[in-house]
Formats: sequence, C-alpha cells, structure tokens
Amino acid sequence: MKKLSLIPVLILSAAAALPAAAAPGREIITVEQIAAAINTAGMRISPQQVELLSNVMSTTPAPMLEVKSMERTGDHRTMVRLDCADPGQCLPFFVSIRPSAASGPLLAMAESDPSSTAISAMKLRPGAFTVRAGSSATLLLDSNRVHIRLSVICLENGAAGQTIRVTSKDHRQVYNAEVVDAALLRGQL
Repeated sequence: MKKLSLIPVLILSAAAALPAAAAPGREIITVEQIAAAINTAGMRISPQQVELLSNVMSTTPAPMLEVKSMERTGDHRTMVRLDCADPGQCLPFFVSIRPSAASGPLLAMAESDPSSTAISAMKLRPGAFTVRAGSSATLLLDSNRVHIRLSVICLENGAAGQTIRVTSKDHRQVYNAEVVDAALLRGQL
C-alpha cells in the first residue's frame, strides 16, 4: 500500500524538477533578440542589461520586434515597451534595462542619436506625456452624421498630437485615438 501511494508523489516531484519549456508552437523571445530591437531603435545596450519581467513567448522563432515606448524609472533604469511587428506573433511586453557603468544615462544616448526615427517619434521624458497608460479619458468618435462620446482607458502613454491605443471600460473594444489634452481624445468612425 505504501509503494502505491509514493508513485504519484515521485511523478509530481520529477515533473516539478524538469525545467519549464515553451508550449508546443511557442518560442521564447530571448534577451539577445530584445537587445537587438532596442539597439535598432537607437539605444545601445548589451543583452546583459536586459531584465525580463516575465517569460515572453512568440509563435515564431525570430519575430520582428518593435520598440513602442521608453520611460525612465526612479532607480536609473529604463522601462521599454515592445511588441511584435505582426500582432499575431506575440503580446506586447515590457522589459527593464539596467544601466551599465560605461554607458551612462541610457535615454541620453538614444536622444543624442537624431537618426533614430523610432526614438525621435516618442516622447522620452516622463513629464512630456499628456496621457498615461491606465488613465481614464473621453474619446470623441466623429463621422459626417454620427458623434459618439465614450469613456475609455488609455493603453499607452501619449503626448498631444500622438495617436495611441485606448480601450472601452469593459475592455471589449480597442480604438486608435489622437491625444487632444489630458482628458480628451479624438477618433474617427
């Protein structure tokens, strides 16, 4: 009787000891791939500076990653939001970039490279954002005969004139909207 009751315990112990692997059809996005995408955006970093906040999965082994935003944090790190160029390949995710002693301020390097269109299109200073991800705002959707006013939640940081993604309060609809001011966004039907 004791031998039979130990078998499930041994099986569970063996399963817990195995390293976690990607589910079939899923590939792990590596820190090297992430560092390459951030370097392409104009911030020179090494893979050792990338800190994953969670495991990031993709449906393909080498997805094309895009840097969506960068923001300094209080501990001299930079939070970077990335997404796959093909939205069906991965979900948007964040990574933290640790400063290296040799690199100095990370965002200062990105701002000093005027050839980086991805970085120059973003507002890098946290105080420059008009709306913040997670904040509530009013979205005005206009067409020739219809004018709709919706309460939405911002999914991205944005400055006046930028287009960001927002979602309805019930998270069922996602809209692209232009930032007008801190509480008002404008979109089209």
